[in-house]
Amino acid sequence: MTTTARRRVGALAAVGALVAAGLVAPTSPVYAADADLIVNGGFEAGLDGWFVNNGNATDSATLTPTDDAFSGASAVLVTDRATTGSGPMQDLSGKVQAGQTYALTARIRYDNAASPATKQFFATMHYGGATYTNLVSVTAAKGQWAQFSGQFTIPASQNVATARLFFETPWTSNPSADPDLHLMDFTLDDVSVVGAPPPPAPSKTIEVVGKLPGEHNPLIGHKFGADGYGFVHDGRVYLYLTNDTQGYAPDPNTGVSPGINYGDINQITVISTTDMVNWTDHGEIQVAGPNGVAPFTNNSWAPGMARKVVDGEEKFFLYYANGGGSSNVITGASPIGPWVSERTSTLIDGRTPGAEDVAWKFDPAPFVDDDGEEYLYFGGGPASTSMPPEERFNNPKNLRAIELGADMVSTEGTAAVVDAPVAFEAAQVFKRDGKYYLSYSSHFGGPDFGGNQTPLPGYPGGGQIGYLISDDPMSWPKETYAGVLFPNQSQFFGAGTGGNNHQSVFEYEGKYYFTYHAPTLNKRINGNTTQGYRSPHIQELTFNSDGTIQQVVGTYAGVEQVRDFDPYRVFEAETFGWSKGVATAKVDGGSPQFGDAAPNLVVRDVDNGDWTALSSVDFGAGVASLTAKVRPLVAGGTIEVRLGDVTAPVVATIPVDAPLGEWTELTASLDGVTGVHDVYFTYTGPAGEDLFELDTWAFARDLAVLATGSVRCFGRNAQLVVDVTNDASARITGSVTTDYGTKEYGVQPGTSKARTFPTETATVPAGVATVTASAKVDGELVSVTLDVPYEAHSCL
Repeated sequence: MTTTARRRVGALAAVGALVAAGLVAPTSPVYAADADLIVNGGFEAGLDGWFVNNGNATDSATLTPTDDAFSGASAVLVTDRATTGSGPMQDLSGKVQAGQTYALTARIRYDNAASPATKQFFATMHYGGATYTNLVSVTAAKGQWAQFSGQFTIPASQNVATARLFFETPWTSNPSADPDLHLMDFTLDDVSVVGAPPPPAPSKTIEVVGKLPGEHNPLIGHKFGADGYGFVHDGRVYLYLTNDTQGYAPDPNTGVSPGINYGDINQITVISTTDMVNWTDHGEIQVAGPNGVAPFTNNSWAPGMARKVVDGEEKFFLYYANGGGSSNVITGASPIGPWVSERTSTLIDGRTPGAEDVAWKFDPAPFVDDDGEEYLYFGGGPASTSMPPEERFNNPKNLRAIELGADMVSTEGTAAVVDAPVAFEAAQVFKRDGKYYLSYSSHFGGPDFGGNQTPLPGYPGGGQIGYLISDDPMSWPKETYAGVLFPNQSQFFGAGTGGNNHQSVFEYEGKYYFTYHAPTLNKRINGNTTQGYRSPHIQELTFNSDGTIQQVVGTYAGVEQVRDFDPYRVFEAETFGWSKGVATAKVDGGSPQFGDAAPNLVVRDVDNGDWTALSSVDFGAGVASLTAKVRPLVAGGTIEVRLGDVTAPVVATIPVDAPLGEWTELTASLDGVTGVHDVYFTYTGPAGEDLFELDTWAFARDLAVLATGSVRCFGRNAQLVVDVTNDASARITGSVTTDYGTKEYGVQPGTSKARTFPTETATVPAGVATVTASAKVDGELVSVTLDVPYEAHSCL
């Protein structure tokens, strides 16, 4: 912190010196409110925030932390430069604004003995595509630290959706002809860009009740997600979603967001459940983009998931569309990560054999067969113009099936044509009773599909989910077409919910489930005029006796809860059956429920009147207490617990009165609560304030044990007596510990037992005995510890 503050002051002082010298206009906007937009500018955190400029395919270099720094303990050494632009880069997208002026400072040095005595260096901004702008330059003397110090103004007309700062030597087309002149190693330190950051982005928090209590669709109401892909592992259902929330930016006054921009989406959202109604938010995976797991890709749409043991190691493979032109895969150590990229280029692209004529090489869906063979299904988009118009419409042949390598991150052989009628996108395969089922989304016609054509009888209409049944996972002729699995979602959810769809099918505990998306949450926010932000839904899938699928009906009711929720454990507070007005965010550290390697999320943006709820919580024979891990942000916040309804009577209250800004565990007792209930956590506090953040909940079982302590006289000696009464439904065992010894006991239900402790003294001061008690309640061992006070007593 001290180093950062010193560098910031230095940057402001440098600008002041330039103003005094008449080199910079005195109206330069450097105020106390300005901020340093560079992360880790002194490289004290190694390479955090920095990467090699990769604006062109030929750019490459090696960045290495070094203690040969201008100030502080570290700088970065740049070696192995392939181009003049190969240098350290930091992404300032979302940090800088068009029309604004910024002050840039940095220190740079080069030492190459064969290089010239002086050399010019540039600080350059890459705004995407071919737009590069040199911002500030310096001419350095060999072996000496030189300082970049100047200002730059971003043109008001400049698109700053991409803004990436890097350091380079002047461009030349053939730098390798004289590497000592153009490609010398250099060291960089103390980088600072000071200016007014953009105003805070509009809140993405969804304030309406998007998933109504009692309904199970959409699956979540606090964020969006599309293209849901269901995956089951170790008794848990995971759903992987295109992160539609990434571009959601509602107007603070109207509540209406601009339409969705798929080009901005480079994250995958993950949620999971064990009961199909209460879903845990695992946050987003930064898949693509410069800071993504696979930075050589730009987008991440339409995920697909598979698991396989490779070389004795269990791995999880997350496939995704890199826009429309290619598809890729990253590898996880678990269904929720951590994630790495085993590839340095896309898995499916124009080089993939058999995919040359596929317009959109996207929507990758993996399938691992019972025999361990691996397959991938992908493709979509306009049909080949070489086909007759009628064929382009009815049998566009734009989907593909290909074998994956045993490593799951490579392909084998040539992709086979999937001749799905009226096909558009979203091929996915599952297996049932030895048969393979391929479902897909149908197109909407138009010039890309032969113009105004008539579909063949029985073929899908626009935006429907059709399916095929085959005996071979690589053979899908049009004769395997079996019908429409799901009509367009607008048929069920009305105006504003039409458009494309994307589905998957998975089996969980003997039942089959069908995932799809619809902008139902968007509709509840804005009415019938939606902006394309989609939400995940699930319906049960049932089959006819001949193996064909009964057509799915979309409903808000969704699927039944398959089991009651178990509250007797530490579980994530971002587990919702329903919610209102809250958001989630990642924080440092691992997950208390899912382990240190899993991301940890908290519930945030909690305002007065907000609430979260769990469906069908089973308290069994009784609950004793609730513990919340909470971080207060203002004084006066309160958590209330209600059963059955958000306005039901309060059964427990937790005043959030811990130190502000500190994570604290707070506990409240619950008396007389048994059986199964929907549980509502309602939040109150000062209006207009963010009240607190929530990390975890944990309920403790009730063990009805009472204990009292007293002192009596036996002759002239005092005796301490501790009575234990068992009001529980099972036999309890435990111990009584006092200053005069420890004794064990066992007590049957509805009875009491006393333990006596001779003190061998006539006078006993006031004290406290400790009683432990354990019993099996609802099949689980429950333990409590009681502090039992007793008064002073004299037998003289």
